[in-house]
Amino acid sequence: MSGAPARTLLLWCPDWPVLAAEIVDGVPATDPVVVLHANRVVACSERARAEGVRRGLRRREAQGRCPQLTVVDHDPARDARAFEPVVAAVEEVVAGVEVIRPGACALAARGPSRYLGGEEAAAERIVEHVAQTCAVESQVGIADGVFAAGLAARDGRIVPPGGSPEFLAGLPVEALGRPALTDLLRRLGVRTLGDFAALPPGDVLARFGFDGALAHRLAAGRDHRPLAVRQPPADLTVTADHDEPIDRVDAAAFAARTLAEQLHERLAAHGLACTRLGIEAVTAHGQELHRVWRHDGLLTAAAIADRVRWQLDGWLSGSNGRGGARPARPTAGIIRLRLVPDGVLAQAGLQPGLWGETGEERERAHRALSRVQGILGPEAVVTAVLGGGRSPADQVRLVPWGDERLPARPGPPPLPTAGPPSPAAAPERAVSTRSRAAASVPVPPWPGRIPPPAPAVVLPTPLPAAVHDAAGEPVVVSARLAVSAAPARLTVGAGRPAEIVGWAGPWPVDERWWAPAEARRRARFQVCLADGAALLLAVEGGQWLVEAIYD
Repeated sequence: MSGAPARTLLLWCPDWPVLAAEIVDGVPATDPVVVLHANRVVACSERARAEGVRRGLRRREAQGRCPQLTVVDHDPARDARAFEPVVAAVEEVVAGVEVIRPGACALAARGPSRYLGGEEAAAERIVEHVAQTCAVESQVGIADGVFAAGLAARDGRIVPPGGSPEFLAGLPVEALGRPALTDLLRRLGVRTLGDFAALPPGDVLARFGFDGALAHRLAAGRDHRPLAVRQPPADLTVTADHDEPIDRVDAAAFAARTLAEQLHERLAAHGLACTRLGIEAVTAHGQELHRVWRHDGLLTAAAIADRVRWQLDGWLSGSNGRGGARPARPTAGIIRLRLVPDGVLAQAGLQPGLWGETGEERERAHRALSRVQGILGPEAVVTAVLGGGRSPADQVRLVPWGDERLPARPGPPPLPTAGPPSPAAAPERAVSTRSRAAASVPVPPWPGRIPPPAPAVVLPTPLPAAVHDAAGEPVVVSARLAVSAAPARLTVGAGRPAEIVGWAGPWPVDERWWAPAEARRRARFQVCLADGAALLLAVEGGQWLVEAIYD
């Protein structure tokens, strides 16, 4: 590889794991603080260093040197989250930033130096902007190559062009950041990077391998790795401001059409399509409205416009519907409308159906349900999602149409359907669980779970019942799950007694025994009646209940 290393500007935040713990967890960085990984210190605060704490010390030794130490566990995810605002602040001044690690980022120095009036002026501008924006102290180093720039940043130096080999020559071999290689070089009498760089490259490769040869190139100032700059995400949001507040549905429909076409054109320019759309509106009184629409296909300009129009119709129509089922009407007209493509993918990335598109029937049903939801609100149209649990009532969760179909408890994945799932009109109605025929799907263990087949109808409110034996005595279940006698007759509420011709159980459930306020202990039975009906019964606190009905 030929050519000189690129001129690089590197921003370094000292003791970043300690600062990240202060930013995220509120641990004061001015106190003696250490960050531990594998029981060794990986970072420490300035006050801890003043007490003799150094990187690499074991926890017990560090606490022996400074008994008042605050110990924080190493969390790379926390460090990365806290460093993101710093990178964003740097990108406000210059473009083409590469994150080396949490606490250090690099960029090509040529552009900022020419635009801001020199390398020193660029470094001062970036450090000042990061301090003002994020309240974080940082240092900048500029040299030929990322490696030399990183070492220069520790002293806040600007190495002249072509001076990186000379700058590196006097540094100890520990600057390579390779403990095993450093220890071996020390035992061989190689103590500085200049001594290491003076060794023949072929001998270094033969003796230390590929990683040693790479370290040899870095020590000689021949860092030719190009910067892998990150690309800031494109702003795909479209916004429309209206001088006259929109309070009529026809005016809202016109605004929705124009804004939808702008969003679709912007997405198409990036080769993207939208599958989840966020609609935001601000009224003249400052009220903020927000709703997210999801779609299982690619939203065209017409589909985007329809959903915006439906949502605006639902907002502007307000609670003048029958029964007051609609949300309250905004107190003023809409002055700002914003469309946010919340879920995007490549335009050719959605696989169509085996025999073509999804079909007119499915699209028509989806449009009808989406319109009802836009008028009556998201909770007016719900679908059932199958999950895990011990009782049939726990295994079904009702979610609004278009929301992510995630179960409340871990269980089998949802079964694929040819069309939209049938919506339930209201949560109070009985829920059909007939579709849970995925017996072959692995399900997490739920001790006390009712064995298959699952009941067809789960009652939202269990019905009180009474169970008697052949002698007419009530059937009771002891604490040790001993049944006093075989169940012979069942009476539901005030109805007539029915003969029990078959039964199975009990299946005990002792849930949340560690929380007395939420503890629940019951036993369940499956019974078959003489008229062919099959029921799921539960006895809890001496009271019999009908929980579900089988086919």
